[in-house]
Amino acid sequence: MASPPWTWGNGEVHAHSLGVTYQVGAVLLAGCLGGQRAGLISQLAYLLLGLTWLNIFTEGGGLQYITRPTFGYLLGFVPGAWLCGFLAFKVPARLESLAFSCLSGLAAIHLTGLSYLAIAHGFQWFNLAQTPFWQQMLTYTLAPLPGQLAVVCAVTIIAWILRNVLFY
Repeated sequence: MASPPWTWGNGEVHAHSLGVTYQVGAVLLAGCLGGQRAGLISQLAYLLLGLTWLNIFTEGGGLQYITRPTFGYLLGFVPGAWLCGFLAFKVPARLESLAFSCLSGLAAIHLTGLSYLAIAHGFQWFNLAQTPFWQQMLTYTLAPLPGQLAVVCAVTIIAWILRNVLFY
């Protein structure tokens, strides 16, 4: 996110991080523009490629990634993209309906991620078992949420513009 113009000294533009990656934005944009099938297939392909050999996840890739606490959120990309695509094409493309479909997709991602985190915490699958669950929830769900909501706003506007320009 760029700083306001009045803070640009000597022609420099300072950027500030939202604290999130744009993976969630790509997931939701795939659903908003491609629909439920394209969203689902794209995220299944993303998971398959990341789990097999490509380092395309935020912290790498490979089969050992399933032992990371954030893997549940990656699993949530599949129902998130499907739900976003399903809702995005139920009604004509309006900002409100696209925002609702993106928020629903984001909710599906977080519900899946929290479910995976709770199951993994209960069975002590990874080294975070000594960390309280509420702290894990704060770290992996609540902390990135404001930045992800900003990404949802951007995806909503981009999807609305593209769907109106492309007449679908």
